[in-house]
Amino acid sequence: MWKRELLETDQGIFEVFVKGEGDPLCVTHLYSEFNERGNYFAEPFTEVFTVYLVNLRSAGNSRQADVDSELSMQQSVIDLEAIRCALQIDTWSFAGHSTGAMLGLVYAVAFPDSLEKILINAGAGSYEYMNHPDCIYNRSNPANSRVLQLLDIIKTSDSVDERRAANKEWTQMSIYRPERYDEYFSKPSSGKVVGSRLDYFSYQELPEFNLFEQFPHVTVPAIISCGKHDRQCPLDCSIKIHESLPHSELVIFNESNHNAFLEEEQAFNRLVHTFNQLRD
Repeated sequence: MWKRELLETDQGIFEVFVKGEGDPLCVTHLYSEFNERGNYFAEPFTEVFTVYLVNLRSAGNSRQADVDSELSMQQSVIDLEAIRCALQIDTWSFAGHSTGAMLGLVYAVAFPDSLEKILINAGAGSYEYMNHPDCIYNRSNPANSRVLQLLDIIKTSDSVDERRAANKEWTQMSIYRPERYDEYFSKPSSGKVVGSRLDYFSYQELPEFNLFEQFPHVTVPAIISCGKHDRQCPLDCSIKIHESLPHSELVIFNESNHNAFLEEEQAFNRLVHTFNQLRD
């Protein structure tokens, strides 16, 4: 189990879960809520890092957003900075998956001096990933209409069983071997969708999200990783990030979709150790 802490910061109180030994590493997701069970993506890093798994505003027992704009990526990285200072950590590293990866890129642009390095897994550097023909969020993709139905159920249904079934179907679209779903997700974990944060990202922030003009100025060492068959943030997105970030390496998981940390667990664990050794 992860150790729960409530941190008083100059941006309010934030809920953080801590596990592992080693250099400090921040992990979070833009619209997920965590608890003492930790998180599938965060868990492998605890072998070599002290991991701080953060609930952002309006997630878990962290402070609530007073206005919608406080759910933005920019405010989120300001909050991460406040958490780092409250922990009395001079610099730390960051690892993020999907929209957590996008947030990590925003963090590297905004506060490069606070970061030792970043690991970006299955992310994108702009809204353009939504236009990729292989992306299930592209309106022209055959799976898109069903995806939208599932997300609506996850966000609004009063039935726990309905939400669980919808989440399973949505997730199965994002694993290379969907028949192995029960095997991959057999261990306890957390990461419930926070509807208000997802809505703000989808409707307010995503339409203008684009970091590529700023990437050439980012000096933080980075590993960019992605599954070859990713249907949420297709591989082309990670390749473009790598080509735009001057101090980055690219790692491709050939038998993964969007969740390489489960689909190719051993290979992902090797990536974690490589990331641990990454230096300027």
